[in-house]
Amino acid sequence: MELMKAGIRDVVFGKNVKVIEPVNLYECKIGDNCFIGPFVEIQKDVIIGDNCRIQSHSFICELVTIGQKCFIAHGVMFINDTFKEGKPSEGGKDKWGKTRIGDHVSIGSNATILPVDICDNVVIGAGSVVTKDILDPGIYAGNPARKIRGLCV
Repeated sequence: MELMKAGIRDVVFGKNVKVIEPVNLYECKIGDNCFIGPFVEIQKDVIIGDNCRIQSHSFICELVTIGQKCFIAHGVMFINDTFKEGKPSEGGKDKWGKTRIGDHVSIGSNATILPVDICDNVVIGAGSVVTKDILDPGIYAGNPARKIRGLCV
């Protein structure tokens, strides 16, 4: 048996980052002034921009980049393997998809984000499932997530 403990390993932290344990953070980069809540996992090669807030019980898998001033609510799940062959991808990372989240994006509790690009200035409603790129700022919700309306700026 091999027992591996959760913890913080080989993370590049910006200034004034606050982390509430227990967490599992490894080989990722977290920008300045970020907050990481308890029971969060952020995997290898993830980049979190400055001034972001990642709430408890969220999972951010490899191949995810999150811009600046983003809010990731409780229990948000990022997915990089879409099981295209009806099972987990054999060969690993080469068959996984990337996710890029722009700046000023808020993602509601229990949303699921598949490998997509989300532009700046987007709100994703709680419980939504984002299956396609979001290229137009606004508020999106549902399964699959669809645009509800624009943002009032």
